[in-house]
Amino acid sequence: MKLEKRNSETTAQPQETDKQPTGKRPVVVYIMILFIAAFLLMALSSLMTQRSHTEALGQLQNSVTAMQEVQATQERIIALQEELAGLEDQLTAAKAEQEDLKDALDNANEALDDVDRRLSAQSHLYTLMQQYSAKDYEGCSETIRIMETNGYPALLGDIRPATDVTPPSERYQELKEAVEARLAEQGQ
Repeated sequence: MKLEKRNSETTAQPQETDKQPTGKRPVVVYIMILFIAAFLLMALSSLMTQRSHTEALGQLQNSVTAMQEVQATQERIIALQEELAGLEDQLTAAKAEQEDLKDALDNANEALDDVDRRLSAQSHLYTLMQQYSAKDYEGCSETIRIMETNGYPALLGDIRPATDVTPPSERYQELKEAVEARLAEQGQ
């Protein structure tokens, strides 16, 4: 019996040893498959991460390019604003110069009008003298009326052109008095 037990034990051991290696093999294969699957998943994750990073980098480069364009546009706007400010300053200066020229022109026109009025007063005084010489006292009266209406006697001046010449304002006053006296004589 002992022998049988030993025989049965010895015969049982090889069977168990046969089972052990075959039992360990599926576990090793399973572990290897798991390691290979984990490695493939890590490789796939790495590729996806790299692809995601590449897309993010591309978007970032697009953003940088867009920001550079915006910055260039802002710099151009600033340059244009500075140019506009310079042109506005020039326009303001030109308007001020235009106002100065307008004022100078107005002053020149006033002076020219004054000279024109003085010449007209002198011309009317000459006409009065000619009419008095021609003894046209009615014409003299009309010329005096025109001169008084336009304020010409005040424009004749009191300056003597020469030492022995009567000033125009005095000459007018003399002629006026003489014409009034002649008209008074004729009216009697």
